[in-house]
Amino acid sequence: MAKTEPLITISNVSKFFGSFQALKDVNLTVSLGERVVVCGPSGSGKSTLIRCINRLEAHEAGDIVVDGVTLTDSDESLDKIRANVGMVFQQFNLFPHLTVLENLTLGPRRVLGLSVAEANERAMTYLERVQIPDQAHKLPRQLSGGQQQRVAIARSLCMEPRILLFDEPTSALDPEMIAEVLEVMTELASSGMTMIVVTHEMGFARRVADTMVFMDKGEIVEVGPPDDVFTAPKSKRFGIFLQQILNH
Repeated sequence: MAKTEPLITISNVSKFFGSFQALKDVNLTVSLGERVVVCGPSGSGKSTLIRCINRLEAHEAGDIVVDGVTLTDSDESLDKIRANVGMVFQQFNLFPHLTVLENLTLGPRRVLGLSVAEANERAMTYLERVQIPDQAHKLPRQLSGGQQQRVAIARSLCMEPRILLFDEPTSALDPEMIAEVLEVMTELASSGMTMIVVTHEMGFARRVADTMVFMDKGEIVEVGPPDDVFTAPKSKRFGIFLQQILNH
């Protein structure tokens, strides 16, 4: 894809948990409309990296600029970031006592100031997009895992963010439910949404990603187009990782 001005710029970012360094001098840029898949072994810093992008984790060194806003602890910075960056987690994080529709309309009403009617209309639009409008009045526990994750995606879309982050969105799902969630994510990618996806789903990555990022031990080891890195990975570590994943 043609590169535009960076929407996200990560410069020399480091992150510690006590004495453990989770991110080591990480540099990455993401353009508007770019689809980035981040992979790597457990504990490589993948989830920490994307959690830093929407300030769920605060980095100790370096700079992260998202849509022109430099991430700091200021309320103004956080409000701008959270308004523009959606996040889809492993475990759905739906409110169990609220219906699907109520889960989707809570943010638009409280944060964006939409009326009940406006929020409901927006919610139904995105439930149709993830192909479960008929589930609007059910509670999360009445849905399958795949349906719950699609609700979580729709909830993020209801805030109409410029960027969507996915933290291993299929890892908590049964195998037969993974395909339905990846189908929704593939449709989102084709619509031009800027996406950063942490996943081990290499088929999805090869089909959808513009850029692959391989992380290990808190560092970005390799970055490149899927066709290049899958065919001829430059680093031995990435080659071993791919063999383990593809032969699993």
